[in-house]
Amino acid sequence: MPRLYSTTKRLLVGAPLPSTAASHERLSKKVGLAIFSSDAVASSAFATQEILHVLVPVAGMAAIGYLTPLSLLVVVLLAIVVFSYRQTIKSYPNGGGSYIVSKDNLGTGPGLVAGASLLVDYTLTVAVSIAAGTAAVTSAIDPLRNHEVAVAVTLLVLLAIANLRGVRESGRLFAPPTYGYIAVMVVFIGYGLLRTTLGDLGELPVDQQALSHATDNGATLGTLSLFLLMRAFSSGAIALSGVEAISNGVPAFRPPSARNAAITLSWTGGILAVLFCGVAALALQLRPTLSEEETILSVMGRSVFGDHNPLYYVLQFFTAAILILSANTAFADFPRLSAVIASDGYMPRQLATRGDRLAFSNGIIVLTLASIGLLVAFDAQVSALVPLFAVGLFTSFTLSQAGMVLHHRRVREPHWQLGLAINALGAVATGIVLVVVLVSKFTEGAWVPTIMIPLIVGAFVAVHRHYRRVGQSIALREGDLDETVRHTVVVLVSHPTRVVAHAVRYAQAMRPDHLFAVTVLQDDRRRDDAEQEWAAAGFDVPLEVLDDPYRDVTSVIEAFLDDADARWADDTLTVVIPEYVVTHWWEQLLHNQSALALKARLLYRPNTVVTSVPFQVD
Repeated sequence: MPRLYSTTKRLLVGAPLPSTAASHERLSKKVGLAIFSSDAVASSAFATQEILHVLVPVAGMAAIGYLTPLSLLVVVLLAIVVFSYRQTIKSYPNGGGSYIVSKDNLGTGPGLVAGASLLVDYTLTVAVSIAAGTAAVTSAIDPLRNHEVAVAVTLLVLLAIANLRGVRESGRLFAPPTYGYIAVMVVFIGYGLLRTTLGDLGELPVDQQALSHATDNGATLGTLSLFLLMRAFSSGAIALSGVEAISNGVPAFRPPSARNAAITLSWTGGILAVLFCGVAALALQLRPTLSEEETILSVMGRSVFGDHNPLYYVLQFFTAAILILSANTAFADFPRLSAVIASDGYMPRQLATRGDRLAFSNGIIVLTLASIGLLVAFDAQVSALVPLFAVGLFTSFTLSQAGMVLHHRRVREPHWQLGLAINALGAVATGIVLVVVLVSKFTEGAWVPTIMIPLIVGAFVAVHRHYRRVGQSIALREGDLDETVRHTVVVLVSHPTRVVAHAVRYAQAMRPDHLFAVTVLQDDRRRDDAEQEWAAAGFDVPLEVLDDPYRDVTSVIEAFLDDADARWADDTLTVVIPEYVVTHWWEQLLHNQSALALKARLLYRPNTVVTSVPFQVD
C-alpha cells in the first residue's frame, strides 16, 4: 500500500522539491498575472450576464439599455480598488492582504473578520468560477447538459491536482489559457463592434420562448426601481473578485516583489476594464436574449463569428478554460491566507505546512472539499451562487482600506496624505457597495455568508483558545526536570511466540519497577492451559490471566489497568503491544484489528503510555 500510494502521488503531483528551491519558484509578472489575476479577468465573461439576470425578468429587453451606465459604474469602482490596493502593496511588501492590514491597524477582531471574509470569498470564487466554466462547456456541447454537477466536480479535482504540483508549474499550465482568452476576447469584441459599426451585423431577433421563460410570460414586466438597479450593480460588481489577490501574494513575485506585484495589478485592472466594457458595448448593439440554456457570450459569439465558424469554438474553449482556471486565484491565495492565520494560532497548524512541491497542500485540499460541497448543494448554477459571493469580497475590501487609512496616519511615510486620500475613498466606496449588497441580496442568499463569517470567526477564537490552553499546560514548570518516574509495564500477550518474546525483551530493557505479562481468556481457552503454556515457554515474567465473559478485550484490560493504578498510584503505566508486520499491505488487513481498537481506547487514558513493538514477518 505505501508503495502504491507513493507511486500514484509521484505520478499526479511530481517529485518532491527541496526547501532550498523555494526562491526558484518565484513568479514573473506574466506568469503572476495568469495565477493571481485569472479570476478578475475571467469575470468579464459572466458579469454582464449576471446584471441581465436581475434586470430582464422585470424590464424585459429594455434591460439592455442599462448595461452601459452600470458597467461604467463598476469600472469606476474597479479603478478605485486597484489604486487602493497599490497602496497596500507599497506599504506591505511582504504580503499584506486584508487579514494582515486589518489585524495590524484595526485590531485582532477586525483582522479575523477580514480573514474569515476572504476565506468565504475564495471558496465561493472557486465554486462560481467552476460553475461558470461548466456553463460555457455545456453551452457548446449539448450531450453534457443536465450533467453540470458531475462536469464541475471533475474539473475542480483536476484543477486541485494541478495546484498540488506547485505554484510555478501551475502557472505554466494556466498562462496559455489566460492569454489565449484575452486575445480571443479582443478579436471577438473588436470584430463584433466593427461589424455593427459597418452595418454588417444588426440586432439579433428576440427569442420569444427564452424571453417568456425569463420574464414569467411577461407577468412581472414593469419599471425598474432603484432597489433593482442596486441589485444589478452588486451582481456586476463581482467583476472585482480577485483584484485583492495580488496584494496577498506579493512575496510570490520575483524581486523587486512589490514593484512587480503593483505593475501586475495595474495590468489586471486595465485588462478587466477593457473586456468588461467591451462585452457590455457589444451586448448593447446586438441585444441578445437572456437564455437559461446558453450563455450571453455564446449567443453573441454565434452571431459575430457564425454557428459553425471555428473561431466560435475557439472563443468557447478559451472562455471555458479561463473560467475554470480563474478558480486558480483562490487556489493560490486560500492556502497562503490559511497558512498565515494558522501561524498566528487561529487555524489548525497543519495548514501552515508546505507539501512535497512547496505548496500549502492541506489548504488546497480543504478548499477543494468545501467547493465541492457548494457545487453539489447549488447544482453548479452560477446565478444561485452569485448572491452569496459579494458579501465576503466587499467586507474584506472595506476593512483593508480602512486599515490602510489608519496605517498612513500612524506611519506617515513620504506622500502619506495622497495614500490616505486614496484608501479613504476606497473604504467609503467599497463600504457603500457592501451595504448595497447586503440590502439588495440578503433574502436571495447574502444571508448565508453574513451568518457564516461570524461562525468562522468564532471557530478562529476557539482554535486559538485551545492552542493557548495547551501551550500553558505543556510549558515547563518548576520541578518538572527533578521529578522521579516510577514505571509499571504491562505486556499484552496471547500465546507464547517469537513476537511476544521480542516484546518482553523490549519491556525488560526499560528496567521497570513492576513488569507483568497479561493475557485475556476468550472462547474455550482455560486458565490452567494458559498458565502451563506460559510456564513451559520459559518466560521469567509473571503472567496475569484475565477472564473476558462478554468478549470485550479492551474493557477487561482497562479494568486491569485501573487496578494497577490503585496499587501503584505514583507509577507511569506503559502498555506494550506486540505486533507482527506482514509483507503485503493487503495482508495487514487480516491482523492487528484488536490492537488498533485498544490503542484508540487507551490514547485518552491518563498516565498511560502505549508502545507497539513490531516484529517483521519474513
